[in-house]
Amino acid sequence: MTKEVVHGPVGTAGRIADLGRREEQALVGGGVRRRGEFGARERIERLVDKGSFSETGLFVRARPTGDGDRRPYGDGVVTGYGTVDGRRVCVFAQDSSVFGGSMGEAFGEKTVALMDLALKTGCPVIGLNDSGGARIQEGVASLALYAELVRRNVQASGVIPQISVVLGPCAGGAAYSPAITDFTVMVDGASHMFVTGPDVIEAVTGERATAEELGGARTSNAVNGNAHFLAADEEDALDTVRDLLAYLPANNLERPPEYAPGGAPAGDGLDSVVPDRLGQAYDMREVLRAVVDDGELLEVQELFAPNIICALVRVEGQSVGVVANQPLHAAGVLDIDASEKAARFVRFCDAFGIPLLTFADVPGYLSGVRQERGGIIRRGAKLLYAYAEATVPKVTVVVRKAYGGGYAVMGSKHLGADINLAWPTARIAVMGAEGAVGVLHRRELAAADDPEALRARLVATYERTHGTPYLAAERGYVDAVIAPRDTRDHICHALRALRGKRAPLPQRRHGNIPL
Repeated sequence: MTKEVVHGPVGTAGRIADLGRREEQALVGGGVRRRGEFGARERIERLVDKGSFSETGLFVRARPTGDGDRRPYGDGVVTGYGTVDGRRVCVFAQDSSVFGGSMGEAFGEKTVALMDLALKTGCPVIGLNDSGGARIQEGVASLALYAELVRRNVQASGVIPQISVVLGPCAGGAAYSPAITDFTVMVDGASHMFVTGPDVIEAVTGERATAEELGGARTSNAVNGNAHFLAADEEDALDTVRDLLAYLPANNLERPPEYAPGGAPAGDGLDSVVPDRLGQAYDMREVLRAVVDDGELLEVQELFAPNIICALVRVEGQSVGVVANQPLHAAGVLDIDASEKAARFVRFCDAFGIPLLTFADVPGYLSGVRQERGGIIRRGAKLLYAYAEATVPKVTVVVRKAYGGGYAVMGSKHLGADINLAWPTARIAVMGAEGAVGVLHRRELAAADDPEALRARLVATYERTHGTPYLAAERGYVDAVIAPRDTRDHICHALRALRGKRAPLPQRRHGNIPL
């Protein structure tokens, strides 16, 4: 350990030498790290372009507490700016080797100053989180800085992309800032995010759970939806951040990055992707990969609410957000989790000028006592609100089922979609044929000598009239019925036509989404 500087320097040469000693002392770090993990500066260097990082607040120290604690330079957080693939970013990395990465007053002020810099310069901010929470010995000052940080997160929301990477514990107040950011990446087996640790929960409630069960990376990705990406290790987590940034603009006033158009996958297979039997499942990813550049999807919250797919893709080199029902899981039905997952993704895309592409194959909203008691009306309305509020270009393709409220919410014309397409396999109706016949012809069926034969005839008649996209097309609710193999061409033409879209809104503070 470098000996701490005590006496002041003499002369210019002495001052320069003193600077070097202090820099060396500041860069040493705090103490012992967990086995196999990188230090805060190592993590930043692995994220940003080589040689691009400039550190801020190197010589910041915690306020004296009078208890004899060592006050290392930096106060447990490394902040600064650099580039990722040549594009500017602001980054902070919490240092778990200094006071366990806990936030003190100086630590918080450094982080808040970096957030202010990111807002002023209009660039994404990336937080590498590894913290035990508030620094107890600094009392209310630590809590105050958490609130200041959250206020900056809110000010930055929809203005600059905010990405959180959880690389260790993220406990207590430390967990709320990542929850407000746009995307959270966690490392399998290493990351934990919870408000109250398992020991405290057991002491207070008697309930037992491991840290992994409570808020581990898999729990946060698959069970409670607190995280958006599950990484195999730290390198994979940082790669995910780089991949994500490649789809996003620097701020809400700039366009997303544009690339050379990717390869157009062969669309011939789309003519046979939808099974003839209505109840038979298929993988919606096959459809998506056949229409986006190079067949590449960056799925968001892939493990959470798998009955709906949210993904960032490119079409002719342009960033596009995809929302699609997934028939492989619960027939693609909309439930509470799927509605909230998709609503947040739609609002993110709208905030940053990313067009929305919707693929509908939905039997409607999920019914049942648990969903009703859980608030499916209020929480399902979030997706309706998000689509209706969005002003970016919106293109919808109805692949198969579009029943009831599911038809309305999944990018329908009535919520403001610009171009709506349908495959010949589309069935746009209040409900499926079997259910509709049972409601409309209940008395006839009850009085029939052969109710099953009558039911079969009525179902066939309903399918010929209501079980097609043509009634909707006649009313202008569908702009074109297209051959599945031509889907990419139609989408490309629609997105090109909508690039100059203008959608003025009434003046207001903000809407009141049903939270």
